[in-house]
Amino acid sequence: MTPLHTQIPTARDRNGQELRTIQKQLQKLPPGKLICSRNRTTVKWYQGDGHSKTYIPKANRTLAEQLALKKYLQQQEQILLQEQAAITAYLKYSPAGSLSSDDPHLLSDPACEDLLRSYSSTSKNIPDISNVSDIPNILTRSAVEWSAASYERNPLHPEQLLHKTVSGERVRSKSEAMIAMLLHLNAIPYRYECALSLGGVTLFPDFTIRHPGTGALYYWEHFGLMDDPAYAKNAGSKLSLYAANGIIPSVHLITTYETKAYPLNAGMIEHLISYYFLDSAV
Repeated sequence: MTPLHTQIPTARDRNGQELRTIQKQLQKLPPGKLICSRNRTTVKWYQGDGHSKTYIPKANRTLAEQLALKKYLQQQEQILLQEQAAITAYLKYSPAGSLSSDDPHLLSDPACEDLLRSYSSTSKNIPDISNVSDIPNILTRSAVEWSAASYERNPLHPEQLLHKTVSGERVRSKSEAMIAMLLHLNAIPYRYECALSLGGVTLFPDFTIRHPGTGALYYWEHFGLMDDPAYAKNAGSKLSLYAANGIIPSVHLITTYETKAYPLNAGMIEHLISYYFLDSAV
């Protein structure tokens, strides 16, 4: 199996290429920014420089279109920069130096080589994994269909879905984007902000996750503003609601927390994913 830390650089390179393409396009566009003024059914365009604005007549629509494109590309640039930050954070904590399955030093050790002889690739004790159907915990067709099916999403504050994930969806924070990225790269099926009814109350857990081996449902809530007393109080109430309905933290409810001083890191996310969904003992 390809180690996750070897896949991330490919995503980083693809992200970087897209970023460079956008930045080249931005260099060719006119200076200033587009300002739209609405008066009932009338829309007026202006070119602003941060201090003043100049009216753009309808005859010069091309300029308005270019400034609109510039605004869009700048937004995409920010999203890509945020993704780069998430990838960089992962690489900082990734186990890049850990021993991989094809590490040459292990097999070159005569003592280990002798002990592993009965488990060589020609031995019948080693399952043939050339067919993915033989790999434990492989993502089944039903799991793929579940992940791709439509579902009731959180309708509140769609304008806050600013962070684009590697799978193309949008989430509300950099930390959620990092969780989504690592779930996606580990082939763990999930739904983002899927409706869940608990005792007559509808919640939208950050992630509803289907275990790739057992099919059991897990929920992941990330509490990202725990240094805000009101936010922390609401987080406690939400956890109590989960527990009152039989969804117990650390059993089928995964929780992560952060403050400004203690941000979430990729190492912790990958540890939790491994513990709950990849380790055979769980």
